[in-house]
Amino acid sequence: MEIVLKHKKAVEMSDDEFASFCSEHRDYRIERDSHHHIIVKESTYSYMGKYNAEINRQLCNWNHNRKAGYAFDSSAGFTLKNDAILSPDAAWIRKERWNLLTENEKRSYSRLCPDFVIELKSHTDTIKALQGKMQEWLDNGCRLAWLIVAEEQKAYVYRPNKEIKIITGFDSILSGEDILPGFKLDLHELKLEL
Repeated sequence: MEIVLKHKKAVEMSDDEFASFCSEHRDYRIERDSHHHIIVKESTYSYMGKYNAEINRQLCNWNHNRKAGYAFDSSAGFTLKNDAILSPDAAWIRKERWNLLTENEKRSYSRLCPDFVIELKSHTDTIKALQGKMQEWLDNGCRLAWLIVAEEQKAYVYRPNKEIKIITGFDSILSGEDILPGFKLDLHELKLEL
């Protein structure tokens, strides 16, 4: 279930008020769109947490060995150029970009779009809404984005100014290409155990 708050108090909420609102409602996943509408989603089912952990494990293992940047999980929110505050399931930012932020900027919903994001479709998401979100990531500076639909064993690869590549079947490996050199996400680890 998703609730979108569009009333005046929500739209006029400052960044600090939004942060407080999120802190007061930790049991929900909360984002803000570019119109300052507040999007409240219920938490995901346990099996989605398992897949999210696996995605982040693979990304963090690669990042630990490369030390080229910083990995983030779904608890991190980022303020985009269009003023939306979004939280991907996994993200990565090059070290030199992250290090340009002040300590205060790092301790907030940083005004920085990740270089790379992964969104994992849960039972509360629609594919149409997630496809729009993927385009929003690209429009705000993301260089590589993956949308993973575990239930259908599909992955969508988004790059700026390129056709969306669709991977069918989780016997494949997604490549971090030139954005995350050497990173490979083994989709086999995300197969549903029914």
